[in-house]
Amino acid sequence: MQNIRNFSIIAHIDHGKSTLADRMLEITGTIEKRKMQDQVLDSMELERERGITIKMQPVRMKYSHGGQGYILNLIDTPGHIDFSYEVSRALKAVEGSILLVDATQGVQAQTLTTLNMAREAGLTIIPVLSKIDSPLARVSEIKEEVIKLLDCKAEDILEVSGRTGEGVESLLLEVIKKIPPPKQSETNNFQSLIFDFKYSTHRGVIVFIRVMSGEVKRNVPLVFKIAKETFTSIEVGIFSPDELPVDVLSAGEIGYIVTGIKQPGIASVGDTVAVQGDSLPPLHGYMLPRPVVWASIYPESQDDFVLLKQSLGKLKLSDSSYTYEEESSGALGRGFRCGFLGMLHLEIITERLHREFSLELVVTMPTITYEVTYKNGPKQGKTETIYSPSFFPDEGLLSKIREPWVDCVIITPSSKISNIMPLLYEHEAELGESENFGDDRTKLSLKMPLRELMRNFFDKLKSASSGFASISYEIEGMRDANVVRMDILVADEVLPAFSRVVSRRIVEQEAELAVEKLHAILPRQMFVMNIQAKALGRIISSRKVSAFSKDVTQHMYGGDITRKMKLREKQKKGKKKMKERGRGTVDIPHDVFLKMMRS
Repeated sequence: MQNIRNFSIIAHIDHGKSTLADRMLEITGTIEKRKMQDQVLDSMELERERGITIKMQPVRMKYSHGGQGYILNLIDTPGHIDFSYEVSRALKAVEGSILLVDATQGVQAQTLTTLNMAREAGLTIIPVLSKIDSPLARVSEIKEEVIKLLDCKAEDILEVSGRTGEGVESLLLEVIKKIPPPKQSETNNFQSLIFDFKYSTHRGVIVFIRVMSGEVKRNVPLVFKIAKETFTSIEVGIFSPDELPVDVLSAGEIGYIVTGIKQPGIASVGDTVAVQGDSLPPLHGYMLPRPVVWASIYPESQDDFVLLKQSLGKLKLSDSSYTYEEESSGALGRGFRCGFLGMLHLEIITERLHREFSLELVVTMPTITYEVTYKNGPKQGKTETIYSPSFFPDEGLLSKIREPWVDCVIITPSSKISNIMPLLYEHEAELGESENFGDDRTKLSLKMPLRELMRNFFDKLKSASSGFASISYEIEGMRDANVVRMDILVADEVLPAFSRVVSRRIVEQEAELAVEKLHAILPRQMFVMNIQAKALGRIISSRKVSAFSKDVTQHMYGGDITRKMKLREKQKKGKKKMKERGRGTVDIPHDVFLKMMRS
C-alpha cells in the first residue's frame, strides 16, 4: 500500500484536465505512442465532439523513481457545474487532488466550488498552473490569485503545459512526495466502495470500486451490503485505461468487478461490496443527487415507448444522477418525467438517447419544482410539490407558492460589472458582498431564483462579459414566489409541452415572445388557425396563421367567371367542414418542439 497514490484532477471547464492526463499517460508509458490520441480518457463520442469531459474516468499508471516502483491511480473529472456530482464521487475514492488553474484565465467560479469539495473531503491539494506555453499566459498574476486562494507559497505552485509536456514529470514526482498512501485498515475483511458503474450487454453490471480493506479475486461470493443482493465476481481488474483483468485487487487499489447482474436498480453508487456473510456495517456512501431541472420526454412515435423505457434504464446504469418516472399526456401520449442536475445535463442525456438508442424524442420546456398551498377547493390548506407546468393549479386556487433559490458566485473582469448589473436586475438577483479577486477582477456573491437562472442566464452573462465571466451555484432553499402558469393554444387546443411557469412581472413579455416564435416556425395548415398565449385567466397574446391557398381553378381557362366562383366556394365549404369534423387538429413536427425548447 505504501507505493500507491490515488489522486484526481479538478478544475473549471476547459482548463486542460484531459490534456494533462494525456501527457501523464504518455510519460508513464501507460499507452503506446502509436495508440495515443487527444483526450484519450474522453471515450464518449459526445465528449470528443464538444471538447468537454462528461463522465469521470479512472486509469492506473506505473512510475519508477529512485529505484522504487509506484502505482498512480488517476481519476479525470468533469469541469462543468452540472457534473459536480461526478466530481464529488471521484473525490471520495482518492487521497489527494491536483487543482489545475489555467494561466491564461485564472481562478474561475467552478474552481472555488471544486476546491471546497476537495477540502471538505480532507484531501491533499497540489496547486498547478496549466497552459504556461501560451503567449497569453499571465503566470505571475495568476500565481498571486492561487496564493491568495490557498494561502500557500509561490514555490508550492507548479507550472505545466499539457500540450508540450513541460513540467509534467516534476508534477508526477510531487504527487508521489505530497499525496499520502492509502491508510491501513483495521480489518482484513474485504470491503469496497462503489464510486461508479456501467452496463455491458454480455457481462452485466460492471462496478467501479475503491478497495478500502482486504482483497478480492475472481469467483468469490460477494454481496451488495445496502441492496442485499448476492453475486459471484466473474472478473476483477484495473483501468489501463481499458479494462485489464488481474488476479487480485488489494486494499488501497482502484479497479472494477464484473458482477454478471443484468437487471437494473440493484447496483447503486455509494453501496458497499463485501464478502458474503460479512458482519461489518456498510461504508459511509454518498449523498443522493438532487435534481434541479425537470422536463418530460416523450417518444415521437408511441410505438417506441417500450424502447424509451428500456433506454432510460440502461442509461441510468452509466449516469446515476438523473431520475425518471412514467407519466402520460393527452396530446403527447405516454412518456417520462425526468429530473436533471442542470440544463447541460438535460441536453447531454437527450442527445445520448438519440445517438445511442436511435430514438426520436419530444422534450417539453424545462422547469423546476414549486411548492403550492391551496386556499380553496377540495385540497384547501394542503401543500403539494408541482413538477410539471401542465399540472400547475389555476390562478385563484392558491394561497402560497414557494420556489427554490440559489447562492451564486460570479467572477468577472471589473470593467464588465456595468454590463452585468442590469442583467442581475432583470433576473431578480439579490446582490451580496463583492470583493477584488486578483488582477482587475471582482467576485460577486448573489442570490437569485433558480427559475431565473434557467431563463438563459448563462448565455446572457457570457454575452454581457464578452465571455470572461464565470459562474457557479448551489441550492440555498425555498422562498415565496410570485409566478403564474402560461399556456400556449394552437387552434384552440392547449399544448402541455409548451406550458410554463413564469414571473407575473414579465408574463406579457414572455407571452409575446412565445407566440411570435411559434408563429415563425409552425408550418401552415389547410385552414386558418390561431396561436394564443393564455395566463391570468385571459388571452394575453394572439397571432393568426393563414391557410394554404391552393387555387382550385388553376386548370380552367376561358368561360364565365361564375364557373371559377363555384369551385372556390366549394373549397371554402370543404375547409370549414374539415375543421368542424375535428380534422382541423394541427400536426406539430418534432423539430418545432426542439426549436421552442432552445433559446
